[in-house]
This record gives sequence, structure tokens and C-alpha cells, in this order.
Amino acid sequence: MTDVSTMPAVPGRRPEAARAGERSNSAWRSPWFIGWIGLIGVVLAVNLTMIVLAFATNPGLVVDDYYERGRDVERSLATRRAEAPGWTMSLDTPADVAENAPAWVRFFVVDRAGQPVRPDKVTYYAYRPSDRSADFSVPMVEEAPGRYAAEVTFAMSGLWDTLVAAETKGQEIVFDQRIGVADP
Repeated sequence: MTDVSTMPAVPGRRPEAARAGERSNSAWRSPWFIGWIGLIGVVLAVNLTMIVLAFATNPGLVVDDYYERGRDVERSLATRRAEAPGWTMSLDTPADVAENAPAWVRFFVVDRAGQPVRPDKVTYYAYRPSDRSADFSVPMVEEAPGRYAAEVTFAMSGLWDTLVAAETKGQEIVFDQRIGVADP
């Protein structure tokens, strides 16, 4: 440490004033520096809060044997593909489907040879991914061999997952499609 009395004199300035000037130029007195430190502190606090909430509200696995169940699903899908009758299916949904407005959807199904198929039962299902209470199903009526129709009304606008299930001889063949329903 240097003795103040041995420091060279600065014209117009006392040694104590020189040290006070050094203190006033400290980074901790700069509003920009304090702002950046505050911003970093806020980001760290938010991240810590998210981590704590993630651990506190973690539901964990729904089932204990998730891996075996996933393998069973894959086996059943492979079995269904092997047993599938080889139908060609299409779903005709109007492009201008609107909320609370009735629309006709048509389902077409032919076999490998291109001949119309007449399943025992055809059902149209509509699933709302964000609201289970809006889901519905409607039986489809045969308009002609291989052509089925149903009048549907979607209660909400947005994305819907639709599925047509055709049952024949105890086997269910499904065709799915995602559609967008417009505001009225």
C-alpha cells in the first residue's frame, strides 16, 4: 500500500479525490452493467423455476411395461397389414368445411381388382386433438356399391383427425385423414 503523503501531487486534485474518482468509475455503478447482471439473474431464476416445476409436476410413465406394450402394438399392426384385404380406400371431404355447418363426406372403397367392396358396417369418426368432449361418430350409409356417405357437423373450428372404419367378417379396416375446419 502506498502512503498518501509520498504520492506525487496532481495539479488541481487532491490524492483522496483521485481515489474517489476511481471508485465512481466502478462497473458496479454503471446502469448498463447492472442491467445485464439483472437480466442474467432473471434468466437463471426462470430456468431454475422451470426445472423445479418439471420435477414437481412430472407424471412419470403411464404404464410400467411401456416397452413391451409398444412391441405388442407393432406386432398387431404388422399382423393387421398381413391380414388386410388389399382394399384401396379414399375419403372425400369438402375443402370448405366450416364450424356448425353440415357437410357431406364420402368414402370410396374398392378391392385389388378395382371392384367395389360392400363392408358390413362403415362408421365415420371425428376426433378433436385438443378437446375430447367434441369427438363424435356417425354411421355411413351406402349410396352405391363401394360408395358411402354421411352428413357431419363439426362443433368447433380447427384441426380434426377423422377416421373411417369399415367392418367386414369381424375384421375392421380403417382409413384416417386430418382435416381443417374453418370458422363460420
